[in-house]
Amino acid sequence: MNIALILSGGSGKRMGAEIPKQYIEVRGKPIISYCLSTFAECVRIDGIQIVADAGWREFIQAKMCGETDYRIKFKGFSKPGENRQISILHGLEDIASYAGKDAVVVVHDAVRPCVRAELILECLDAVKMHDGVVPVMPMKDTVYESMDGKMISSLLNRECIFAGQAPEAFRLGKYLEANRRLWPEHIMEINGATEPAVMAGMDIAMISGDEDNFKITTRADLERFQRL
Repeated sequence: MNIALILSGGSGKRMGAEIPKQYIEVRGKPIISYCLSTFAECVRIDGIQIVADAGWREFIQAKMCGETDYRIKFKGFSKPGENRQISILHGLEDIASYAGKDAVVVVHDAVRPCVRAELILECLDAVKMHDGVVPVMPMKDTVYESMDGKMISSLLNRECIFAGQAPEAFRLGKYLEANRRLWPEHIMEINGATEPAVMAGMDIAMISGDEDNFKITTRADLERFQRL
């Protein structure tokens, strides 16, 4: 069983918009609808769980009404947490109520609207032989380390540095346990979905990411998506 966990609980403060960025409409559709369509149409995705604030759930469901596959695959809503990883934990707990420990959870951001079905399938293929998988992009620029944020401390080998993307796919049982171990003392320190898996010693593979699979964080990102 393959379940998509769509994270739509963010407030979008860095965008400076009146509403969370995932609900801004582009060409007549809220941003969240673009990735939802891709996951709903992916034949190997069996269900969709959405982390969303209660105040936006009717809005999301209303947008689903025109898409039959949304309603067929939609499993339910999960409550957002204080940070992204707590939101993921809430989603995992809800998914565990109807999916077995060997199920695959595909974690994706509602504000990554350009995800391709091919990348989702590549994640599902790769996770067959591993505990998890993350798409990555190589670093193009020279990468420096600074201990104080003011002066360069060292030069890092960019050939060994990669930028992670979503979707990230994990075996539900092991990944849920990895996140539970961090609760409540350390989960607020987590910066990426794959971090708990790595900390728990899970076998995590990398696959090639996609330049166009960017996350809408700033106004410039939104304008880029509007142009696309």
